[in-house]
Amino acid sequence: MNSPLENINPKISATEVRDLFNVYKVGARPFLKWAGGKSQLLDKFQELYPHELKERKIGTYYEPFLGSGAVFFDIAQNYDIKSAYLYDINEELILTYTVIQRDVSKLLEFLYNYQKYYLKFDKDRRKDFYYAQRTKYNLQRFNIDYSHYSEKWIPRAAQLIFLNKTCFNGLYRVNSKGEFNTPHGDYDNPTICDEENLLAVSQVLQIAEIKVADFKQVVSDLKEEAFIYFDPPYRPISKTANFKAYSKYDFSDNEQIQLAALFRELDSKGLKLMLSNSDPKNINPDDDFFDKLYVGYNILRVPAKRMINSDSNKRGSINEIVITNYSIV
Repeated sequence: MNSPLENINPKISATEVRDLFNVYKVGARPFLKWAGGKSQLLDKFQELYPHELKERKIGTYYEPFLGSGAVFFDIAQNYDIKSAYLYDINEELILTYTVIQRDVSKLLEFLYNYQKYYLKFDKDRRKDFYYAQRTKYNLQRFNIDYSHYSEKWIPRAAQLIFLNKTCFNGLYRVNSKGEFNTPHGDYDNPTICDEENLLAVSQVLQIAEIKVADFKQVVSDLKEEAFIYFDPPYRPISKTANFKAYSKYDFSDNEQIQLAALFRELDSKGLKLMLSNSDPKNINPDDDFFDKLYVGYNILRVPAKRMINSDSNKRGSINEIVITNYSIV
């Protein structure tokens, strides 16, 4: 049976989009593949969310390291929150979320054209087209005002989604200059214009305030009865696992320590907090970095698959840590 959304005209209004999803309730899921995304852990996370969230006593959700947004989409669609504050230091990522929130129909037109032309090329032409678009993407960043929304944001968001869907392993990576440098991926039939999901994402994002900001910004936007989930760039568990290139900014042990201090500050305000990170004990059983940093809180270790290794044979299960300031029964 065909989806009721398959033949939607991408030029419909935001009101029509909202009405469609009030009727069909199509679920939104992450629209980008993002290193460290939490989709695979959602079943476990649902067991770890605070009881107050499940009992509809929490009205506001905060996510200071947005990334793929998997946890936000899960909570926004399955629990009774009224508003959300979503932050990330990556300007390109926040630009793309904002375009989907405000102008999804125009974005779909650009993505439809990308898909139409890319898929008709043979492998060599696809590769050439990809690198040409990557070069344009890197050069055009100097012409974007990331502080003020404009029509220029729409094709920019389409470029990012196209590159994410056609690059190697869907890996967003930039160098120290802020240049996207992931090589081309070899996919037979990538879904570049995922119309149904993007319409759903746009609808879910209507409750959110989206900002370019670091994790400390959350203090300025706090409301009572809130739940905050921190998913920072993971501390590398080995020299070969040192993937932190979500943006041109580094996230070192010093930032991890600052984040832990913020965690304690927010805990003192009575907010419900959850944080995830890599578990250094995967490599070194004596590495107590996080155990010492978050002493006094609940630290759980959950299995997850490492997905960003270029060698598929090395993408086995490892533990990640989840830290909460509330009891898990």
